[in-house]
Amino acid sequence: MLLFQITTPSAADSINTAVTSQDSLSLLDLILKGGVIMVPIFLLSIIAFVIFFERLFTIMAASKDQGSFMDRVKMMVLQGDINGARMLCGQTNSPIARMIGKGIARLGRPLKDIESSIENTGKIEIYKLERNLSILGIIAGIAPMLGFVGTIFGVIRIFYNISLADNISIGLIAGGLYEKMITSAAGLIVGIIAHAAFHYLNLLIDRIVYKMESNALDFVDLLQENK
Repeated sequence: MLLFQITTPSAADSINTAVTSQDSLSLLDLILKGGVIMVPIFLLSIIAFVIFFERLFTIMAASKDQGSFMDRVKMMVLQGDINGARMLCGQTNSPIARMIGKGIARLGRPLKDIESSIENTGKIEIYKLERNLSILGIIAGIAPMLGFVGTIFGVIRIFYNISLADNISIGLIAGGLYEKMITSAAGLIVGIIAHAAFHYLNLLIDRIVYKMESNALDFVDLLQENK
């Protein structure tokens, strides 16, 4: 019993010391232990965030509700006020307005030419909205692979050190392995964020495309009814 009373506090102290040392390991320490491969992963994360917020603000501005824009355009066209409709489209900053404005500029030509100009303008506007989105998709694929490469290099170095030491130690293996697994975790996190951002922005663009197609059809129907 005396031996138990003497050894128990020392064991508890060692456990507390181990817990304290684990708690003192901050996120910055983990990142620094990831090695050089963390630099490109960090740069990819910055690029992904910049592209996401830049595209988000652009898409939100393009999807802003223009109120009764199409109703006013239809009324002006029916009243024969083509110049007024053209000016209204020029003053409205939206993909729909630029697309309808191109169709109004082609009034007097065959209906197929008008439809073609509207369609081509719509494609250009969609391309503008989707600009740089492919980079997000590339980052979503590259970041996890970079993380795995960093981990593989770390494992290679661990086994190389084991071969030099000629000694298999749990501390030697685990100590180096957990540090190299940091790159895999960082790469996966960046990849998941970029992947989610890519699909979220595409979802917003699909809604704008639907509105553009709906308004283009309404405008073409208006022209067909008043030929």
